[in-house]
Amino acid sequence: MGSKHQSSRSSSSSSSPSICFSNRFSTILTVTILFTSLYLFISPIKHGSEPLARTIMETGFNGDLRDANFPWNSLCFGNNFEKLKLAVFSKTWPIGAAPGGMERHAATLYHALAAKGHEIHVFTVPSDRMPHIDIHQGNLHVYFAANDHGSVNCSLAFEIFNTINANGQFDYVHTESVSLPHWRAKMVPHVAVTWHGIWYEIMHSKLFEELVFNSQETIPKPVSELHEAMPRLVDEIRFFPSYTQHICISKSAGEVLVNIYQLPQRNVHVILNGVDETKFVHDPESGTRFRKKHGSGPWGKRYAELGSNVKVLGALEPSELSEFYNAIDVFVNPTLRPQGLDLTLMEAMHCGKPVLTPNYPSIVGSVVVNQSYGYTFSPNVESFVEALKSVIKDGAKVLKNKGIACRQHALSMFTATKMADAYERFFLCMKNDRFCHYPLPTDC
Repeated sequence: MGSKHQSSRSSSSSSSPSICFSNRFSTILTVTILFTSLYLFISPIKHGSEPLARTIMETGFNGDLRDANFPWNSLCFGNNFEKLKLAVFSKTWPIGAAPGGMERHAATLYHALAAKGHEIHVFTVPSDRMPHIDIHQGNLHVYFAANDHGSVNCSLAFEIFNTINANGQFDYVHTESVSLPHWRAKMVPHVAVTWHGIWYEIMHSKLFEELVFNSQETIPKPVSELHEAMPRLVDEIRFFPSYTQHICISKSAGEVLVNIYQLPQRNVHVILNGVDETKFVHDPESGTRFRKKHGSGPWGKRYAELGSNVKVLGALEPSELSEFYNAIDVFVNPTLRPQGLDLTLMEAMHCGKPVLTPNYPSIVGSVVVNQSYGYTFSPNVESFVEALKSVIKDGAKVLKNKGIACRQHALSMFTATKMADAYERFFLCMKNDRFCHYPLPTDC
């Protein structure tokens, strides 16, 4: 942001107040969560193959959008002429090739909403933690309010927020995860949060990490983190009601917030992430060019022993990502990291590539909803190897057909346009109940 914002020395303690509760109550709550967690760990995987786009039911939906228990992306919203003034708190704003999924999601969404004529004010810091001037591009205004460590200075951000709000109140406040801390959210009358990951999902991933490390008879690194996960989960369940409305980026996360976090069904909504469909396109020629221009990256030495068949590319600029996807036959994402909903899977599908990925509930419930779109495996080495064998056995023709199906599915669900349309309708619904009805005469 402008130099006066960057140079401000004001800072605030963002630590949340400690919460004390009896050992007995803690034990009861923990046991309850464990039993419920065990059921939900199993049931999303069991039912994950049910198609997400149940077109007959979802496109035939008629009623209050707040009652929808499926992603809003599957609906078709028409144009409207009412404009919004939105305040947004985001952990960082993407600069260069370094940003992660949440930052890229934020930039894609708010650029799209601004392009639709809405007034967007974002309070954040640059992802590279370097000084930058504020961004003012048409309806999009990005204010960099950093503390001495390069993180968001909540006090400074709120000073700017209050100044802008005094010149015309915001219709709604939106925060990307806990970019707006829960103790600050209580001070805001109308606030919605998009959860890009929750501790329940982190605990799920840490469990698999420990099992994988134990199977190799080594001391599992994430054991202490797994032990710490339950108290963190309990704390998260306690402060989530500080936010008025909750947007989940996967269907499974929405189910967890209702069934485990015990949030009211009408306060939990599912809007899947979307990627810029004009940048991630099926383009075999660009893939051919990319194959000719490969090199090494920061992990080149680590994989050198695997031979010349392994190419380590390192971080890619956004403009190169589409070329990369077009250069491959199948996109493999064998991660054990906590998953909200990985944008890379959607990007690859937009480029007409099938995917191979762990069967986390968020993925099989919202992206790879059936075998037409690729391959899934349990988060262990044996299952991963078997999935790779299936890819090799199927061969190029099957992979191509799966890729075509992936692109069609991505265009129907995971575009920046559909994501922005869904968020626009959500905020209009929160501002005026009449927009909560679907379909409106203007809807397609």
